[in-house]
Amino acid sequence: MTDTAPSYSSVLLHRHGAVTAEALDEGVAAHYGDPVHEQRALARGRAVVDQSQRGVVTVSGPDRLSWLTTLSSQVLTGLTPGDSTETLFLSIQGRVEFAPHVLDDGQTTWLITEAREAAGLADWLTTMRFALRVEIEDVSDRWAVLAATRDLREVLPAETDPVLVWHDPWPDVGVGGHAYAVTKDHPGAARSWYEHLLPLASLETAVAGLEEQGYTLAGSWAAEALRIEAWRPRWGADTDEKTIPHELDWMRTAVHLAKGCYKGQETVARVHNLGHPPRRLTFLDLDGSQHTLPGPGATVELNGKVVGRVTAAQLHHEAGPIALAVLKRSVAPDAVLTVRDAVVQGSDDAAANGDTPNKDTPTDAPATEQWAAAQTVVVPPDAGSVVGRAQGLLRGPRGGGMRL
Repeated sequence: MTDTAPSYSSVLLHRHGAVTAEALDEGVAAHYGDPVHEQRALARGRAVVDQSQRGVVTVSGPDRLSWLTTLSSQVLTGLTPGDSTETLFLSIQGRVEFAPHVLDDGQTTWLITEAREAAGLADWLTTMRFALRVEIEDVSDRWAVLAATRDLREVLPAETDPVLVWHDPWPDVGVGGHAYAVTKDHPGAARSWYEHLLPLASLETAVAGLEEQGYTLAGSWAAEALRIEAWRPRWGADTDEKTIPHELDWMRTAVHLAKGCYKGQETVARVHNLGHPPRRLTFLDLDGSQHTLPGPGATVELNGKVVGRVTAAQLHHEAGPIALAVLKRSVAPDAVLTVRDAVVQGSDDAAANGDTPNKDTPTDAPATEQWAAAQTVVVPPDAGSVVGRAQGLLRGPRGGGMRL
């Protein structure tokens, strides 16, 4: 896993009001001046998100699908042109190293990744080629991703062809998959998500053509809010160097439990059949009185003790401030939690206000903000240990999970 992303700046950042995103979305806009309005338009299917900072790796050759199947957590040998899936490449300990979105056009398998994944994934796949008929290439500098909540192929300008579309399978339980979230109506079912692959040189033309038809641009903040509300895991945001698939409910879409041997399979099978994941993903409703949001890595505390970390937080246009967090498995599902985040105050704040810092006043003094947080369980504490259990999902109340 690599922590460095290639330097990139989208051609759409010159748009009026564009504010550059940070972290995984660096290089594209966080918003264009009105993030809540942008989010509403995106949810209605009338906005598109520039995700041209994303990585794209291609695998071509007649052995590509069978070879990728042997290396990853998913069965890809039956993938037909137009199908969408996702897979995980794990360490020998079963920890998530790469998590690409996968589609195939009949000649090439396309792996859509985060920018920080692409180079490392391409390099690792190259080392695993051996004598097989496969060719691997990182084409991130030639292809862009344009995301939306609907398939745009019928409305994209003809001159942007070719266009390939990945349709997010989340939260449907795939063949060989297993759902850990105990819910009748998964909130992710209300979120359709399409990632359109088009030549990077066509990005501006594509967006201009959509704008002529009444579409608007939405920033990465809008996309993140919809993702968080859908409990959808994201590599590099909700993962760290210890993440195993079970902790994020990734078993439903990215793991085939009946496939043959692959790196990390022993851990996947052992935790699923005999144990429990040591941590669990939870959804948090945050106290909105602060008018602020915690950053990634903010601590989640119970009775003054750190029990987890916020992985992503955003303001949802209907639900208000929301977050995903990874907690210790031992945290009770009905526990009311506190989120704390360090805020650096001092010289920067004084400069922003036009004040001259007092030489006797310490600068960069840490302070904290805190939010009360109510859980909705995504991965239950007793997830796993399915041997001997009755099969099938327990049915929870209507409304998107156990809101406790």
